[in-house]
Amino acid sequence: MGMLEGKKGVIFGVANERSIAWAIAQALHNEGMELAFTFVGEALESRVRPLAESLGSKIILPCDVTDDSQIEAVFNTLKNEWGGLDSLVHSLAFAKKEELKGEFLTTSREGFALALDVSAYSLVALARGAAPLMEGRAGSIVALTYYGSQKVVSNYNVMGVAKAALECSAMYLAADLGPKGIRVNTISAGPIKTLAAMGISGFKSILDMVEQKAPLRRNVSQEDVARTALYLLSGLSSGVTGEIIYVDGGYSIMGL
Repeated sequence: MGMLEGKKGVIFGVANERSIAWAIAQALHNEGMELAFTFVGEALESRVRPLAESLGSKIILPCDVTDDSQIEAVFNTLKNEWGGLDSLVHSLAFAKKEELKGEFLTTSREGFALALDVSAYSLVALARGAAPLMEGRAGSIVALTYYGSQKVVSNYNVMGVAKAALECSAMYLAADLGPKGIRVNTISAGPIKTLAAMGISGFKSILDMVEQKAPLRRNVSQEDVARTALYLLSGLSSGVTGEIIYVDGGYSIMGL
């Protein structure tokens, strides 16, 4: 019997079988958690639905996180179907491709607003929807971030600013939701070959640099991150909230 038997969780942000969110979903499923999934648009639905169904998931819903009515519909369905919620995984980020190359100085007002909305404000909106379903269940929320929030990473640009906002939002949410017994943490994953990451100009050079400089002398995998998410979404981390946990082979500790 898995340690998450009888628990319910919702995953936002699976894009394909190489997604970090998908690795997390598999880890949670292997420990007995029942999962719901969301997608945006028909193209992503065609990828997400077969993956979700392979884990026996019966709740697979559309959710554009810039649309409050769609967010409300997701949590209404979870309330009606499950009555409560134990875990939420936020693996959502978006910036226009042209904003992820060249100088941050050239970031457009529209591009800045869009990146912050999808990548950071969405955590606030989803936590607000999840909180009533998590009260009394020791709920846990985990969001995915990256070191470009703390230090300048070439071409990461507005996404670095958005991830910084995400991390700060998670801390404020942790303070708000802690009295309700709900924990909020972020995982700062090292660079991994995902659909989103490959949109960053010069991404291969980032992978090469981490492999050379990280104490473990390797890049991390989706499974490395998933194991940490499993810890944060289970009772093993019952006293941990508001934290940024780095899963990057130690790269973030290194100076010159």
